[in-house]
Amino acid sequence: MASDDTTCRICGRIGVKTTRHHLIPRRTHRQKRIRKRFDRDDRLGRILSVCRPCHSHIHAVLSEKALAEVYNTGEALRAHPDIAAFADWIADKPAGFRPTIRRPKR
Repeated sequence: MASDDTTCRICGRIGVKTTRHHLIPRRTHRQKRIRKRFDRDDRLGRILSVCRPCHSHIHAVLSEKALAEVYNTGEALRAHPDIAAFADWIADKPAGFRPTIRRPKR
């Protein structure tokens, strides 16, 4: 994949507007278990450029706790079955495509 900020790091689409996804959600930065596991630079620096549909899907599928503790790298996030399936599906859609994201009931 290209290394600019118009390429989604999840689906690989090029020429899309991207948002910054914090791999360790900011709301979890003050939690003791997160502070023990990751230093300040790691907590603040783990950011992935993703398109809005992928970003919305990530947050629809995974809780902040799961993101911070398990899916805190780009590789781990892309390996999640639901995220991978969504990325494969949206990869051939045009840059302006915005699907409806339905949040599961928890």
